[in-house]
Amino acid sequence: MTQSRTDGHPPWTEWSQQAFQQWTQAVQTALQGAGQPAFAAAAGAAGPGWGEVGGLSDLLRRLGGSAVQLDPGVWAEIQRDYLREAGELWQQGAQIQPPREDRRFAADAWARNPVAAYSAALYLLNARTLMRMAEAVQADAKTKARIRFAVQQWIDATAPSNFLAFNAEAQQKALDTQGESIAKGVQNLLNDMKQGFVSMTDHNAFEVGRNVATTEGQVVYENEYFQLIEYKPLTARVYERPFLVVPPCINKYYILDLQPDNSFLRYAVEQGHRTFVISWRNPDATLAQTTWDDTIEHAVIRAIDVVREIGKAETINTLGFCVGGTMLGTALAVLAARGERKVESVTFLTTLLDFSDTGVLDVFIDEAFVALRELQYAHGGLLPGRDLATTFSFLRPNDLVWNYVVGNYLKGETPPPFDLLYWNSDSTNLPGKWYAWYLRHTYLQNELCQPGKLTVCGAPVDLEAIDIPAYIYGSREDHIVPIGGAYATTRHFGGPIRFVMGASGHIAGVINPAYKGKRSFWTGPEGYFPESVDDWIAAATEHKGSWWTDWAPWIAAHGGRQMPAPRSYGNRRYRPIEPAPGRYVRVKADEALATLVTAPLTPATSAAKG
Repeated sequence: MTQSRTDGHPPWTEWSQQAFQQWTQAVQTALQGAGQPAFAAAAGAAGPGWGEVGGLSDLLRRLGGSAVQLDPGVWAEIQRDYLREAGELWQQGAQIQPPREDRRFAADAWARNPVAAYSAALYLLNARTLMRMAEAVQADAKTKARIRFAVQQWIDATAPSNFLAFNAEAQQKALDTQGESIAKGVQNLLNDMKQGFVSMTDHNAFEVGRNVATTEGQVVYENEYFQLIEYKPLTARVYERPFLVVPPCINKYYILDLQPDNSFLRYAVEQGHRTFVISWRNPDATLAQTTWDDTIEHAVIRAIDVVREIGKAETINTLGFCVGGTMLGTALAVLAARGERKVESVTFLTTLLDFSDTGVLDVFIDEAFVALRELQYAHGGLLPGRDLATTFSFLRPNDLVWNYVVGNYLKGETPPPFDLLYWNSDSTNLPGKWYAWYLRHTYLQNELCQPGKLTVCGAPVDLEAIDIPAYIYGSREDHIVPIGGAYATTRHFGGPIRFVMGASGHIAGVINPAYKGKRSFWTGPEGYFPESVDDWIAAATEHKGSWWTDWAPWIAAHGGRQMPAPRSYGNRRYRPIEPAPGRYVRVKADEALATLVTAPLTPATSAAKG
C-alpha cells in the first residue's frame, strides 16, 4: 500500500484526488437535482488542480449572494491537510474504525464492514474540508452564514448513511430479515409519498381530543379567525383576573396541552387561574385576504375583550408563545396607543419583538426573497403549512429529516409514538398577505421595536409605551428564537421586567413539566439587564428544575384576590358552543388548502359569534 509510483509520489496521492473528485461529482449531481446549480458547478469544477481560487471565490459569491474572498494561502493549506489526512486513511486500510461518536455510524455493522467504515471516515474528512472552505470565506457575516448553512445542508444530505448502497447497518438488517425490511421500507415510502411528508411518529397512535389536547373545557366564543377555549377550574378558588394564552398561529395550540402530565395549560389551571386559550383557525379560502392588522384587531384584541367580559375583570393576565408573543406584543402596543389599559401583565415565551438576532432563519431573508413573497401574495392566497414545516425541519436536517429517511425507508422501521412529533406534523397554513407583512416588517426591516415606525390597526406602535409587568423567557439552545433575540425584548418595555433563561431548545425548553424536576433555569440579579445577553448569563444563577416553578409565583402576584371558582363556562352572552378542543384545531392544513380550488368553506357562525 505504500509502494511509490515511478514519479516518486505514493499511490494514495492520486487516489485521494480522484476520491475527492468523485465525491464532489456526486454532490454536483445531487445538487443539480435539488436546484442548486451554483454549488453543483463548484463541486464539478474540482479537477486535478483542485480548482482555481478565483473560480472558487466567484462560485462562493454566487452561493452567498454577495462578494467574497478566499485567501490563496488558506486554500492551499486546506488542500495540503486534505491530502495528508486522506493518506492517513489509506494507510489504515482495513484497520480503520468508524467514528462511534457520530450516531449515524455507531452501529456494529459499520465496524464489521471495512468498506463501510472507510466510506464513513472519508465522508467525514470531505465534510470537514468543505466546512473549512466555508469558514475560510472572507465576507460579511450574513454571506458567511448563508454559505455555512448551504454547505452544511449538502454535507448532511450526502452522508453515506442516507443511501442503502452504503449503509452497512441497513444492509445487515436486510440480510437478517431476508429482505423484509426493504419491503417494509418501500411500503413506508409509498405511504409517506401519499401523505406528502416524512413520518416522524406513528400518527395512528394519536387523536386530538382523545389522547392529546384533553384538558377539560368548552369553546365559549368563535369568529372566522379563532375559537376561544375556557378550561374547567381544578381548584375551589381562582384568581380574580383571568389568564389568556395566545399561542403561535404557525402551529396548533395544543403544544401547550399535549398530555396531562406535560400540559402547560393544565398547570396554569392547577395554579388557580381561570384559563383561556386561543385556538387558531387553520386558514382556508375564506381567510385568503387576511392581514396582520386583521389578526391583531379581530383575534388578539377581540380575545382580550371577551375574556375580560366573561371574567368581569378590568384587566387580565396574558401570555404569548413564539409568534403568538409577537402578535400579543403588537396588540398591547396598539392598546397603549389608544390609551386603553386592559392587560395587567404579560408573559413572553421564546418570542421575538426585536428581530436583530434571528439566528439561522436570517439566511433565508433578504430583499429579493421578501419582494418575491409580496408579489406572490399581492392578491391574497395561502402559504401551505407543509412548506413551512419543511423549512423548519431542514433547520435540523439530521434530527428531523435524514434520521427518519434512514429509519423509515432504509431500515423499514415504524417510528414510535411521540406526542410532540405528532403535533409537529399537524401543520397550519398562513394567509399570504399576513406572511408577507410579517417577513418585511419584522425579519427584514426590524421595525416592530422602532417607536412610531409602524402603524397597526390605525395606531402607532411603540413597545416602550407598554408599561405593565413582563415575564420574558428564552431557551438557551433555541435555534428559532436565539437566546439573544429573546433577551432583546428587555430593551423595549416600559414596565418592570423579569428575564429567565431555560435549558434546551425552542419546544423542549418551554414544555418542561414542573413535577419532573428536569433541566435547569437561570435568573439574574434583579433589575440587571446589560446590553449583551452574554453578560447577563455570566451574572446569572442556575436553579435545578423547571422555569414553571419560577413563573407560578410571579403570575400569582398579578392575579389579584382569590374568589370561588365559577360553576359554569362563559356567561349569558358567551355561552358554551362545543367541548374543547373544538372544531378549528381538528382541521388539517391540506383540507383547508383544498378550499382554494373548490367551494370555499362557510365561515363559522354561532349565537356567540361577535
